Amino acid sequence: MSTTRAETPVAPSAPAAPPTSGEAGGMTHRQVLQALSGMLLAMFTAFLSATIVSNALPTIITDLHGSQSQYTWVVTATLLSSTASTPIWGKLSDLFSKKVLVQLGIVLYIGGSILAGFSHSVDILIVWRAVQGLGLGALQSLIMIVIAAMISPRERGRYTGPIAAVMSLATVAGPLIGGVIVDSSLGWRWCFWVGAPFAVVALVVVQRTLNLPVVRRRVKVDYLGAALIAAGVCDLLIWVTLAGNEFAWGSGTSWLLIAIGVVLLGLAVFVESRAAEPIVPLSLFKERTTTLAVIASIAVGVAMFGGAVFLGQYFQIARGYSPTASGLLTLPMIIGSTLSATVSGMLITKLGKWKVFLVVGAILMVVGFGLLATIDHATNIWLMGVHLAVLGLGMGMTMQNLVLAVQNTVRVTDLGAASSTVTFFRSLGGTIGVSVLGAILATRVADLTTQGLSDAGVPVSGAASGEVGIGSLNELPAFVADIVRGAYGDATARIFLVAGALAIVSLLAIVFIKEVPLRTLSGIQQQAEADGAPAAAPAGAVAAAAAPAAAVAAPVTATGPAELPTDDWHRGRHAMPHHATAGRPADPDGVGPAVYGFVAGTGGVGIGHAVVTLTAGTGEQIGRATTDADGGFEFHLPTGGTFLLVVSSGTLRPSASMVAVADRPVRHDVTLGGGSEISGTVTRGEPAVPAAGVTVTLIDARGDVAGTTRTDDAGRYRIAGVSAGAFTLAAAGPGVPVATSVTLTDEAPLVHDVVLPNRAGLRGTVTAASSGRGVPDAVATLVAADGRVVGSTTTDGEGGFAFADLPSGTYTLTAAGYAPDVQVVRVDPGGTTEVRVALGAPAPGGVPAPSGRAPQPVAGD
Repeated sequence: MSTTRAETPVAPSAPAAPPTSGEAGGMTHRQVLQALSGMLLAMFTAFLSATIVSNALPTIITDLHGSQSQYTWVVTATLLSSTASTPIWGKLSDLFSKKVLVQLGIVLYIGGSILAGFSHSVDILIVWRAVQGLGLGALQSLIMIVIAAMISPRERGRYTGPIAAVMSLATVAGPLIGGVIVDSSLGWRWCFWVGAPFAVVALVVVQRTLNLPVVRRRVKVDYLGAALIAAGVCDLLIWVTLAGNEFAWGSGTSWLLIAIGVVLLGLAVFVESRAAEPIVPLSLFKERTTTLAVIASIAVGVAMFGGAVFLGQYFQIARGYSPTASGLLTLPMIIGSTLSATVSGMLITKLGKWKVFLVVGAILMVVGFGLLATIDHATNIWLMGVHLAVLGLGMGMTMQNLVLAVQNTVRVTDLGAASSTVTFFRSLGGTIGVSVLGAILATRVADLTTQGLSDAGVPVSGAASGEVGIGSLNELPAFVADIVRGAYGDATARIFLVAGALAIVSLLAIVFIKEVPLRTLSGIQQQAEADGAPAAAPAGAVAAAAAPAAAVAAPVTATGPAELPTDDWHRGRHAMPHHATAGRPADPDGVGPAVYGFVAGTGGVGIGHAVVTLTAGTGEQIGRATTDADGGFEFHLPTGGTFLLVVSSGTLRPSASMVAVADRPVRHDVTLGGGSEISGTVTRGEPAVPAAGVTVTLIDARGDVAGTTRTDDAGRYRIAGVSAGAFTLAAAGPGVPVATSVTLTDEAPLVHDVVLPNRAGLRGTVTAASSGRGVPDAVATLVAADGRVVGSTTTDGEGGFAFADLPSGTYTLTAAGYAPDVQVVRVDPGGTTEVRVALGAPAPGGVPAPSGRAPQPVAGD
């Protein structure tokens, strides 16, 4: 374990240019492109070295006398080592210099490539391909981490075009260059050596352009966890690769490898849960977005790597094309991927929405693999190109945006680990995909070849075993070679069918990812705010305007000096003076113009990381700072004047006030209020059903309504912009309303779900005892157990009555007939007097329950 103390240099006081509207994540567009140039060149080198051998592998395996299983191992070795090392590189980027790690990754990758060129057997080639994988694991995780550090999620779409273009250029140029080299007199070994000059240039450019702040903190690398993860992953990947070829899937060796892998990974989980700096923080998986993105990435990895890696075999073996032509035939997929990645990135930046592109991309992947599952050895090449273009469009929308979704959700301190975790599981899926789909292909080829030879009346030999060397086809009789080629072509469809099924899993996982608004701060800015330093860490992110009254903004920290970048390129003007104190701010010097104070919520608790901006009367920015953990801030001014002080923090209402400063420090405390909010879901009964259209009201201690809203179709409600304090939350829908006490604070929004009780109903019929016929206009009265009359109604023409929306409980039901009609009549002698008596319903009211009748219970629906 090593501990490094963070030192904060006093920033130079020379004026800096104010931020412009073109800044992304605190850096201008030009600065971002300069910093990206080295990373893009490193990415080009890695992808070129990886893809340049794809079309050359059949020739390489033939020259080194390899078999089909060794072909798979040459690909798997790189994926295996890169997969196992990816989470380790990601965690190291959270602890050490990203720049040094990128350079180390380049050296490892190119070193493995050069040594692979000197291989004289497939086994040695596999070893050096594994070394290549270590470098690839670094680059494929660190590139996305560095981009996230420099560019905010909202602005990242602007740079998706150059990134996708470089990836596509390397992906297209690699197979073409590899095919040309193999077809020329240079020989396949130059496929590994041709990337060396690009690597040297990449190292130089990275050294000159990639300047990131190094966040120094207490470092404790979890070496045991890293070793257990790498060992467990490698064990299971070796099992997947060898099972079905070297031993049966259900053999003792197979079960032994499974047991060893499970034990190693189980120990890794145990160690990671107790490590101070875990390689893969288990807390990441508590976030739904990360968990679902990991599931989707596994499926994408299996589908993408497993499906695409055998395209070269299909075109060369089944269709008889040269390596160069095979590379050209994959162009539709590459062009589609580049186009969709660029367009979707631009639209994400413009609209701020990302999930729709993930869903559409996943659907296109399913469709693309479904179309490719229909091919055989005679499929029209133009139709094949259309299928590949559809698949490429889906891949371009999906790959980078899955990482974006996770980076937009996790804490900045876990940015590296989270990014590499998604890449790790995607690579893991790819490695499993290559191995499993390779075994499926070999088995299917063997079955189809056996069937074809049997139909031709040829005894089945080793050619049908699935272990035919790729170059062995030229040694077979023409009609036998045609049978084997046809088997390869027809069997490839089975691979895409399996890949399509896994793409459906990816689609389902993506559908359930919750869309979170894209952040507008880069990783550097988020880290600066988290550490209590100004968010101006990136060059030009926050700089004072060139004004006579230049200022130095000094956030006060309770844990020691703020951690600022150690290189001049990132050193802002607002570094913290060493005399800054902790806690509630005190008079900084006692002399000289300055503004200092304390930012608190309505409850008097200090608000950390609030953004404080000081501007002159002309509107020019004089300084900017973030408060310390206790809410303190300071601005030192060379001259006095009247200034505008603006304070903002999260969802709290911003504060703007004028501050007059003479020749002495002025204390100005700020209280932010109205930033509390409450949200939740209103449901009814068991099982819970969303209650739409329910009025939710928040009432303060004085009885005044602080806010009101109605639930949406999903039963959700949200009341924001209220002050902290004690409130009564009432939800009133059909039936009896529900009220509860809640307490809101400025620190965090309150989530409070409301459950409305199930309502009940009662209906019946009043009949005449003599005839059994319904009695109209009778009175039915319902009395609760406490004697309270719940309701009273008259019966209809058939004697029916009903009470709706009743709380569950026991009631007394009373039914009364017609009330007596009293008239005064006169009868005269010798005549007959006619009189009409009208009986009707009595006036509704409470009627005592007749004695001897038990109360009738009313049950809920």
